Amino acid sequence: MDKKDTQSVKKLEVPSLELLEAELIREQYRHSYGKVLKSTVFSLLVVAAVAALIAVLLLPVLQISGTSMTETLQDRDIVVALNSSKYKTGDVIAFYYNNNILIKRVIAGPGDWVDIDEEGNVSVNEVLLDEPYVKEKALGECNIELPYQVPDGKCFVMGDHRSTSIDSRNSTVGCIGNDEVIGKILIRIWPFSGIGLIK
Repeated sequence: MDKKDTQSVKKLEVPSLELLEAELIREQYRHSYGKVLKSTVFSLLVVAAVAALIAVLLLPVLQISGTSMTETLQDRDIVVALNSSKYKTGDVIAFYYNNNILIKRVIAGPGDWVDIDEEGNVSVNEVLLDEPYVKEKALGECNIELPYQVPDGKCFVMGDHRSTSIDSRNSTVGCIGNDEVIGKILIRIWPFSGIGLIK
């Protein structure tokens, strides 16, 4: 070892114990921070995936387009449905029609007789329906022969805005089968001022 190398060795200093401890703490923090970050990201991805599955399979979220359900639902309202084929007369349901999703109210079930007079009053099995959700009654776009019997396995649906709604009164839409039903509309979640159960 020559003189130059000897001088280099003499200039090397051993880090102090405090410095080593501080560096060790920094490394441990970096390591634990990385683990916590990975764990948090993984947890968020799992929660997002579960939420997406629930939204698609159990509680579909839908946006209203059009005015066929006013005053109950307005254009651009956002609602949540319960994915089920169990519903009853008076329920508002979502169903598939020509690659679109329509939302209407169930008026009558399989085997029921539906009749509508010129003023738009609806009777089911010769009993006049009490329809507080309808603001303006109308016969609307009706091209079926009345009284009309609902076929087995189907339901008769109508929009609450009777003058504009195209529904089971028109053979274009007709009655809805259970296999077409997405679910019952439960709640409006947007706008915030209108949040509430759908009746």
